[in-house]
Formats: sequence, structure tokens, C-alpha cells
Amino acid sequence: MDPALDVHSLRRSYVTHLIEDGYDARFVQEQAGHDHASTTSIYTCVSSDYRTRTLRRALDTTIEAALNPTRRTR
Repeated sequence: MDPALDVHSLRRSYVTHLIEDGYDARFVQEQAGHDHASTTSIYTCVSSDYRTRTLRRALDTTIEAALNPTRRTR
């Protein structure tokens, strides 16, 4: 294992992957063993790709709803 990696790095990576894979925030908080969601948020450094996908999904849903108001969106 690379000397720059430590247990904390693996923990942060694990929590970040759970968030990016769409796991419930409360589940992730429990997995990390945190009492408060604000503590868990410190450890969730999501990738720019994840942020882009999340924003794209929100924009697509909003645009679809605006263009087709009678049609039900996801």
C-alpha cells in the first residue's frame, strides 16, 4: 500500500463511494459511526463527475417538467 494512504484515507474513500453510489445519507452516517450528519459531510468529498451527473439529472428533470407540464416526470 502506498505510504501516503492510511486508514483514514480508506475510510474517506469508502464513505465517498457510498454517497456517489446513491446510498441513503443516514445509512452512510451509520457506516461511518457518526452521531451527526454534519460530521459525515466533512468526510464526503464527492468527485466533480458525481456533482456534474447530479446537477445534470436535476436540470433534465426540471426542463422535462417545464416542457411537458401535463406529463409526469420521474
